[in-house]
Amino acid sequence: MIRLRRLGSKSETYYLNPDLIASIESTPDTVLTLTSHTKLLVADSAEEVVAAIRTWRASVLSAALPKARAPRGDAALALVRGAAGEPNHPEQTEDKR
Repeated sequence: MIRLRRLGSKSETYYLNPDLIASIESTPDTVLTLTSHTKLLVADSAEEVVAAIRTWRASVLSAALPKARAPRGDAALALVRGAAGEPNHPEQTEDKR
């Protein structure tokens, strides 16, 4: 949910599910058109509404996605010899050299 301010009373806030917003217009007041075709006038600018939606969506995605472990810079690397489809037999590779 995002927090919005009513146009007539900037101190009066309410919360809206941003998935219900179909469009945002600045005429010069900010008008939100919902998926139900209801129009809401808000005191917030269109840029503020978009920023609130972006922050909300990012928080939903970060909560839903598993946390990836950061790669360690000190992890040792190992060299693997052989080609795809070739059996890796140490006694055969010594003879081929």
